[in-house]
Amino acid sequence: MTADTPRPWFATAAAVYCAASAVFLMARDLLVPEVRDVEVWLGFELRGRAAHLTAPLHWAIFAGGAFAFWTQWRGVWTAAAAYAFYVALSHLVWSEASPNGRGWPIGLAQAAALSIPGWLLLRAGRALRARDAAVAP
Repeated sequence: MTADTPRPWFATAAAVYCAASAVFLMARDLLVPEVRDVEVWLGFELRGRAAHLTAPLHWAIFAGGAFAFWTQWRGVWTAAAAYAFYVALSHLVWSEASPNGRGWPIGLAQAAALSIPGWLLLRAGRALRARDAAVAP
């Protein structure tokens, strides 16, 4: 994407979603005691100090996503899709590894549903690259 290319509505929506998610996660992690003591990475729960130290990474991921979508960073669509697939895989692992999980069949269903945004992000990125190639001199 070039600087003179208008930002599509869905990139603006993604930027707003990421910014809102960053604010929500910060508030939740700082203000809700039951939640701030647990973080999940690749489906495994971190508790206590490890959760407190890694929570800002989640905030940074969403804040970075907001900035990348807003500024139309070229790789944002692939990076966001990779993160969506990571979240899908994490749900599968968490469903089996956590005592709070519901087992691999539910985890597989969650992973399948949460992969849909990843495919949509990849598709949007391809469409925007094709649009830019058609417009390029």
